[in-house]
Amino acid sequence: MMRKFVSRHLGPRTEDVNAMLKVIGDTSINELIDKTIPNHIRFEKPIEVCEELTEYEYLKELKNVSLKNKVNRSLIGLGYYNTIIPGVIQRNIFENPGWYTQYTPYQAEIAQGRLEALLNFQTMVSDLTGLPIANASLLDEGTAAAEAMQMLYALKNKKQKKDPKQKCLISKGVFPQTLDVIKSRALSYDIELVVDTPTTDHLNEDLFAVILQYPDSEGKIENFSAIIEKAKLLDIYVVMVADIMSLALLKSPGELGVDVAVGNTQRFGVPMGFGGPHAAYFACQDEFKRHIPGRIIGVSVDKHGNNALRMALQTREQHIKRERATSNICTAQALLAIMAGMYAVYHGPKGLKEIALDIHFNTVRLANELSKLGFEQTNTYYFDTLNIKTDKVEAIRTIAEANGFNFNYFNSNAIGIALDETITQSEVTAIAKVFAEAAGKSISNTLLADPAQQIPVELQRTSSYFEHPIFNQHHSETEMLRYIKKLENRDLSLTTSMIPLGSCTMKLNATSELLPLSWRQFSEIHPFAPADQVQGYLQIIHELEQYLCTVTGFDACSLQPNSGAQGEFAGLMVIKAFHEANGDFHRNIALIPSSAHGTNPASAVMAGMEVVVVKTDEMGNIDVPDLIAKAKEHCDNLSCLMVTYPSTHGVYESSIKDICKAIHDNGGKVYMDGANMNAQVGLTSPAIIGADVCHLNLHKTFAIPHGGGGPGMGPICVTQDLADFLPGNPLVKTGGSKAIPAISAAPWGSASILLISYGYIKMLGSKGLLEATKYAILNANYLKSRLEDHYPILYVGENGKVAHEFIIDFRHFKELNIEVADVAKRLMDYGFHAPTVSFPVAGTLMIEPTESEPLEELDRFVDAMIAIRKEIEAIADGQYSKEDNPIINAPHTAAIVSGDQWDHCYSRQVAAFPTHYQYETKFWPYVGKIDNGHGDRNLICTCPPLEEYA
Repeated sequence: MMRKFVSRHLGPRTEDVNAMLKVIGDTSINELIDKTIPNHIRFEKPIEVCEELTEYEYLKELKNVSLKNKVNRSLIGLGYYNTIIPGVIQRNIFENPGWYTQYTPYQAEIAQGRLEALLNFQTMVSDLTGLPIANASLLDEGTAAAEAMQMLYALKNKKQKKDPKQKCLISKGVFPQTLDVIKSRALSYDIELVVDTPTTDHLNEDLFAVILQYPDSEGKIENFSAIIEKAKLLDIYVVMVADIMSLALLKSPGELGVDVAVGNTQRFGVPMGFGGPHAAYFACQDEFKRHIPGRIIGVSVDKHGNNALRMALQTREQHIKRERATSNICTAQALLAIMAGMYAVYHGPKGLKEIALDIHFNTVRLANELSKLGFEQTNTYYFDTLNIKTDKVEAIRTIAEANGFNFNYFNSNAIGIALDETITQSEVTAIAKVFAEAAGKSISNTLLADPAQQIPVELQRTSSYFEHPIFNQHHSETEMLRYIKKLENRDLSLTTSMIPLGSCTMKLNATSELLPLSWRQFSEIHPFAPADQVQGYLQIIHELEQYLCTVTGFDACSLQPNSGAQGEFAGLMVIKAFHEANGDFHRNIALIPSSAHGTNPASAVMAGMEVVVVKTDEMGNIDVPDLIAKAKEHCDNLSCLMVTYPSTHGVYESSIKDICKAIHDNGGKVYMDGANMNAQVGLTSPAIIGADVCHLNLHKTFAIPHGGGGPGMGPICVTQDLADFLPGNPLVKTGGSKAIPAISAAPWGSASILLISYGYIKMLGSKGLLEATKYAILNANYLKSRLEDHYPILYVGENGKVAHEFIIDFRHFKELNIEVADVAKRLMDYGFHAPTVSFPVAGTLMIEPTESEPLEELDRFVDAMIAIRKEIEAIADGQYSKEDNPIINAPHTAAIVSGDQWDHCYSRQVAAFPTHYQYETKFWPYVGKIDNGHGDRNLICTCPPLEEYA
């Protein structure tokens, strides 16, 4: 039994279960499940997904599958490049659970390490783009460009409501996959895209923005100064999609005068991984700082006056703005942004310029050799990409692939070759020999030693970058290793303790699931590599799609959406396409319960729908009469219902089938938010309850790590009548026969991390998946039973049970000057990350223990919560004052506890060592309670001078 993966994944031991059930009041897990989940939505017989494999068996089998991928030298470009991952970064960040198991830094006091790493990333982006504001990454380059267009469209038409400007000029040089993602966004807003070779003659007052690529998809470097100047005169916004590595040599977008610069940071030490995950960047002028999508890391101060970092301007987030949100982005690519930022820290300004020059000079050497052979290279100016016009495309392709090279063949009479930092001069010679063989010629083996730059003088970079000391002091491996570990130790992750976040499912991210991500047969594959070279990936993708369809009960799957919010958008766009294919262009009403995740209404608006809010009753459930009334009222225009199941408040609503039927009866479709799929797998399914489409958060239910705020994956599964509309890709065949445009830049989104969920399913098998769900419900009900005598439980099901999560209420402690946020900070002193704060109900904590936490850890968390309850009682009894107590002053840092002064009415021991557990392993918050308002009023989102940290 112990060799089975399920025994490693589940926390409680077999001997613990009976003790837990005794506390809950049930005789068996099956009895608990029967009381928790309505019988009419249960599977009649167990689902068959796959047979379980041990970890050893799985890795052995997967190694054989990986060998079906052929690792050619892919010089295809289009935003994806081979890169050298510094070993110190690969081992200590990419492969380190101390970095990849953290949650989004909403509790900033215990996230100072990754916040500093993300601030480095923002500074790196700001420096290279020459723009003052940068965010902490977006999902991919295509998404970033689409977000820029959407932001500028909203701003332009906010200024000019009477005469909306709906045309956007897009350069033909924009990468094709980026253009397709832009198209999917434009559909919802009736934006007219004008795709052409941009000149000043194209600019007119009908445009709200122009999007340029620098260098373009063929590798050309163009001077867009005249276009940018005229655009400014006509009050047209300018977006530049810029290659981050080229900006070490090229004049920055900011110096050229653009409004927004976007791009990808993959080539800064992040594997290609068949398309992702990679951190996109988004930088802009200061005037857009309160509109920029995604997260911004800002500098503030803590209550002791020390510099402290936090996520700034959180009032823009979807859970606050809901249908008024300007973006549904709720995931960054934090882990990958951290890697890219550390790449810049490790190499520094001199090292980065040296890498860029090596790439460029090898490209010039290759161009010279091809010219000698008589081939026409059409790019007068270029950085790393050549465009060779030839009538020998197929002959060259055959020879190139035989010699292990992939070039760009997306044009029938031209070949693109994009070099990267891994290229050697011997490979340059080998590439030249490929063309020589096709031309029936031979080459000299002496490459030009000192080629001239092929960058126009007026676009050569003269401005400095990376002047902050952080980019100039960690260039030995010893220094870099210590810097990485210093930041890691400032962060609480799953290596420290459980992270009991309701709705976020911080379960075990098993090592065996993650090991294959570093195998070169997966990490070094280009997303547009020929199909016959990626048969291993395609086998895994096909099997995973089948597994997810079995689990959901649906007929088809798209793995493309690379976050939960992108999955929501994709699902809604598929519903929209279905209605329009039936001639129902008017169906644009989305019914959404008031308790829904904030991304739901934001996604609906982004998909061009109008949100109608459905009430919830006093038990937190959907108000069925109100839903039926609104479905009937809007029957002519009803597009869909967005519903989360189990509900956002942790209950299986027994009326769910009636709810879905009411939508179908009035011509709509049901979109199920899969955030709580952790409580469905193997017991019920979206198809059983009556949904038509759902997204699955693979970073929740299916074990992809949260990575400090990303990566994530949000694939969608759909019924047969929606399958034709699944999203496509302009370069690789995927999606349905009537596919909507791409949702993500790569055909299968962040394909490399699909391996994690694939491994999770393969090693658990059908029985293990069912056990995981049962144990998630067991652990939640155990915590609920142990805490209910100390705190009010806000909502329970019909038999007094909860699903995989539950809510405890703190609102009545306000009279003691205690807010729920204060309790969240006090939990840090006990070594815990707080549960979800004030969602879905203000003044509450939503707790989800997951199936992976052992009984000992569950009890440790309960002991902490009970101890805090006693501290609250001590305030009520007058032992502590409302103004001075261990809760209101939390968290307590080592510097404060060990300082010379201690003026509090409680002891240092109570402050820092409130239970005996802290004597075994003490996690110290690095800063005290952070002043959020100060950070927003004084927005600083790049590294401040080091003296400010002193």
